[in-house]
Amino acid sequence: MDLRIFTEPQQGADYDTLLTVAKATEDLGFDAFFRSDHYLHMGSVSGLPGPTDAWITLAGLARETRRIRLGTLMTAATFRLPGVLAIQVAQVDQMSGGRVELGLGAAWFEAEHTAYGIPFPKEKFGRLEEQLDIVTGLWATEPGKTFSYDGRYYQLADSPALPKPAQRKVPVLIGGLGAKRTPRLAARHADEFNIPFASLADTEAQFGRVREAAREAGRDPGDLVYSNALVACVGKDDAEVARRAAAIGREVDELKENGLAGSPAEVVDKIGRYAELGSSRIYLQILDLHDLDHPELISSQVQSQLT
Repeated sequence: MDLRIFTEPQQGADYDTLLTVAKATEDLGFDAFFRSDHYLHMGSVSGLPGPTDAWITLAGLARETRRIRLGTLMTAATFRLPGVLAIQVAQVDQMSGGRVELGLGAAWFEAEHTAYGIPFPKEKFGRLEEQLDIVTGLWATEPGKTFSYDGRYYQLADSPALPKPAQRKVPVLIGGLGAKRTPRLAARHADEFNIPFASLADTEAQFGRVREAAREAGRDPGDLVYSNALVACVGKDDAEVARRAAAIGREVDELKENGLAGSPAEVVDKIGRYAELGSSRIYLQILDLHDLDHPELISSQVQSQLT
């Protein structure tokens, strides 16, 4: 079971904070550092000192880390034109020596679009489909050849399809709980399918839909990596769990129901139940980025039992 650290910087984190967490991620033996792609805080937090851009952040971290994978859950398809996104991701992959992964989603948070003057189109899923076609098509185009695309939303003509990523194939992550279009899209494009903040029952159902969609597309369902993103709140004892839950404005019982909360033994047991459904990777959503004792505890008391 791979454990990855997943952050939500729009809730309040500058680049230096993210760099500290990313270096801890590497030092503590986690597999990867991922971040969200949002420009506006959510809930009652202030969001100070303000948002950081996902791909600018990852570019910086690419030069400051050596081993961990770097990526997004999920890059918003509304934020960047597909050709620009393909260039950005390829460049950061080069800067990291081939450690980047692209999670790409349709976007859902209308308020951040309004706040920063970003169009929020009614038909977002169709745009996501075309973005995936274009980004992967640009990367797959042989050097010396050109790429063209005539879609409903995007048109490219005779693109040189440069630059290329350092990796032969940048892993693409697709996720969500949509029952029809999402599994079909994952079957076409995904190297990994991720379910955010879902119960065991919902995970089992959605993994089943994705496997069936893969079979219908003529693809071996075992070719995909299946993963979950879950909020983490782990403590040595009940008091420490309660303190960490309070720090992020959540209730312990709710976190135990919907996330990975409790003692290391409780969390190891619940991760095991996700593994039984086919999940081989967990993104641990760490919301208090200043409590570095938290990932250290997870590394020493949880991750050590899963390897």
